[in-house]
Amino acid sequence: VQLQASGGGLVQPGGSLKLSCAASGINLDYSAIGWFRQAPGKEREGVSCINKFGGMTWYADSVKGRFTISRVNAKNTVTLEMNGMKPGDTAVYYCATDPSCSTWFYPERLVTVSQGTLVTVSS
Repeated sequence: VQLQASGGGLVQPGGSLKLSCAASGINLDYSAIGWFRQAPGKEREGVSCINKFGGMTWYADSVKGRFTISRVNAKNTVTLEMNGMKPGDTAVYYCATDPSCSTWFYPERLVTVSQGTLVTVSS
């Protein structure tokens, strides 16, 4: 299984950014997929997850209403659209897969993980 995350960069507070994750070697029809982040000196924080059928999404309280997760199973791709960004969103973002979105409550348990993409929110 390979996950390739992209789309990070520098954005001003209040701005927007869209992350993408391309999966290979896995059928997303049978896996939940989502994002977590890790800021310097901090532990992993679950950000968002979408279940295998795409009908259920979960968001951390810190991003609810600002971030939107979407998946295109035919393309084995998941995206995270981030709006109204804040300096507290600054972190390295990773996508990950797991059988269940419940694992995102314990992101340290996520083992199938992409390389990180750095998001910096600063003026």
